[in-house]
Parts: sequence; C-alpha cells; structure tokens
Amino acid sequence: MLLKVLLADDHAIVRRGVAKLLIEFGVASEVIEADTGRDVLAHASRRPFDDALLDISLPDINGLDVLKRLKRDVPRLPVLMFSMYREDLYAVRALKAGAAGYLSKTADPALMIRAIRQVADGRKYVSPEMAEALANYVSLDTERMPHETLSDREFQTLCMLASGKRLTDIARALSLSVKTVSVYRSRLLDKMKLANNAELTFYVMSNRLVDMNPAIAG
Repeated sequence: MLLKVLLADDHAIVRRGVAKLLIEFGVASEVIEADTGRDVLAHASRRPFDDALLDISLPDINGLDVLKRLKRDVPRLPVLMFSMYREDLYAVRALKAGAAGYLSKTADPALMIRAIRQVADGRKYVSPEMAEALANYVSLDTERMPHETLSDREFQTLCMLASGKRLTDIARALSLSVKTVSVYRSRLLDKMKLANNAELTFYVMSNRLVDMNPAIAG
C-alpha cells in the first residue's frame, strides 16, 4: 500500500530530497510538505495521513510540542521523529511524548524507508542506538547526565538560552509568559548546579545538545 505522508522540516532541500526518495522508491503516493509546526497541525487537522515525519527543530514550535499536540488532536497518526541530534539526546523524550520512533537524518535511505513503513503499520521503530539509550535510561545503575533530569520545558529553555535567545524570545516561541520562562531558567540552573548563562552555554556546547550551524541543525 502506498502511503500518504506528512513531512515537516524547516529546510526545503531536506524536504524535497526525502519526498523524492519516498515517491521514487514506491513508499508514498503523496507527500505533503510543511516547514513550520503550525503548518503541520493545520494539515493534520484537515485530512488523514498514514504517517508523519517530524523534525525536532522547527522555527515556530518545538518539534516535541508539535508531537504532543498531534497525539492529543490526531492520536491515531503515527509520528516518526526525524533529526540530526543523537538518539541519546532526544529519543527517550520523543518516545515518552508519544512518538512511534526516532530516526537520525544521517540514516541510510533503506533504513528510513523501513522505519516509515514500520510505524505506518502500527509498530514502533527502535534503532540499535535508540535501544541503547532506552536501556541506559531505565537502568538504575546508570548515572543520569544533569540535563536528563530536566522536564521537557526546562530542557527546551536550556537549549534556547544556549542558542542565544532572550527570555522574551523563548516566551514567545513556547507561548508562555516571561515570568514562567524565568522560573524554568532558575529551576534548570539549580538542578544542573550551574551559576549563570555562561556556564549553561558551555555545558550545552560541550555536550552537543544543540548545533549552532543553522544549515544542518534540526
């Protein structure tokens, strides 16, 4: 069966390449592209899809937030998260939020096709790297990294602060008040035992939690 796929990524060249691959390899009969979270939610509310391929980094709404809204509004739509970030950084958060799987943008095309078909068939897709991340997450003997103790909102705030965004920018992006974002900042600094934004940024860069190169981030 050919699939109807909703593809969300903020880079046109990535969208066109993936769409072309899915059509030419006989995976999809139609690929609807979206470059913002709002577009994703609008398309998903108007028509049914067999699968959604969703980037973590979108310019208006964080991909994890889009995922949560999709699972609330269109719970039967299987969502495969699609990102440059390592599985151990985001996969567990994505699966906890309702994703059917997590796929790296560096994955082989054959692996991408298998993952898309697998989640469209109602199954989960777990790569070997993701399986290791999940095993480490549930292991009581594994010491958590400081950022792994943060809530999703605190983690988003952490990454956005390290990317140079102001509290007002973060509040606008997350649809929160500046006061609430300020509370998240205080909480995450306390949990991670960091003193200020400089230490926060150094930690994020050292652990490659964000990619400062906009051409490949997401």
